[in-house]
Amino acid sequence: MSALADEPLKVIYPCKACVSTAQPLCHWPCSCYPNHALGQAGDWMNEIYPRWAAAHGVFVITPVNWYHVPASFKLMMDRLVCADGGNPDPTTTKGKNPELAKEIELAGWPFPKHLAGRAFAVLAHGDSAGPETLRRSLVDWLTDLGMVQAGPLAAIDTWIGWYQPYATSHDELDKDKTLFTQIEQAALSLANLVGQMRNGTFAPPNQGLHGPKQK
Repeated sequence: MSALADEPLKVIYPCKACVSTAQPLCHWPCSCYPNHALGQAGDWMNEIYPRWAAAHGVFVITPVNWYHVPASFKLMMDRLVCADGGNPDPTTTKGKNPELAKEIELAGWPFPKHLAGRAFAVLAHGDSAGPETLRRSLVDWLTDLGMVQAGPLAAIDTWIGWYQPYATSHDELDKDKTLFTQIEQAALSLANLVGQMRNGTFAPPNQGLHGPKQK
């Protein structure tokens, strides 16, 4: 997500929270942009949605910025809300007709999870506070999307240069050989789970079960 800071032509526009009106109003993938009337074009999410959809596994590695992910990452997270129950057919709501969307939801909406079944691993790192909280938040977010954690070694929170000068943080990282081993094990766990999913040997423990409470 650092590309948003490095490449000025890349932009992720904010979520408009269509789901707060009615779930079917939130389309998968998001159809809120481009909005040429407001000059909102070139939305990078148009490239990012297909990447998530095509991925068998995702390894999220992020620093802590004030107890949460960096702002660019949060923009993507918010825009991925449509993966959790979003409407894959915008014609059913005739674009963004809120009354039609409400009727469809009240008639019984299945809340499809468009990224369900993919594997994930997480690493949250910080230098003074917050990585354990962020790790839990990311795991909860990805689990809510229906994705599957690649075992107990695939969710890491750690310190890099805890309360040490920023000027030497890269040196602190290079010295932390244990962290490199943890990352390697998380990646191998992710690869192993993806392999099981692709060859059909993985059977989720909740297979055939459905939660009684929808989003």
